[in-house]
Amino acid sequence: MVQATPFLLVLSLALVAPSLSARKCSLTGRWVNDLGSNMTISNLNGKGEFTGSYHTAVSATSNEIQVSPLQGSQHHTNQNRQPTFGFTVNWSFSDSSTVFTGQCFIDEDGKEILKTMWLLRSSVDSIKDDWKATR
Repeated sequence: MVQATPFLLVLSLALVAPSLSARKCSLTGRWVNDLGSNMTISNLNGKGEFTGSYHTAVSATSNEIQVSPLQGSQHHTNQNRQPTFGFTVNWSFSDSSTVFTGQCFIDEDGKEILKTMWLLRSSVDSIKDDWKATR
């Protein structure tokens, strides 16, 4: 039985290891960024579409920050374990919207991480001010 123990350990590792590498990054749930903003994403539907809410910790407006709705979609393929996605937040407390695009990763420790870029569009009164409306 002593000789069988190492074999069983190797066998169990061989059976478990493929499931670890096959893990798919999931957008669903609550996410917090390094500035303290947080968002919650609901379950994706069959088309990869999702809704949720975003509560930013930072703002350029003097208005009171409020939780704001978001809508988005994930690139929908069964083979992609680290999917790309995009979503829009229509800020409830200002006259602006932000679009985010990114990818969901699983790091070497098995932790899910979102990496994103964003563009914020503010409302301006004139087309002459268009140049300063997007950050």
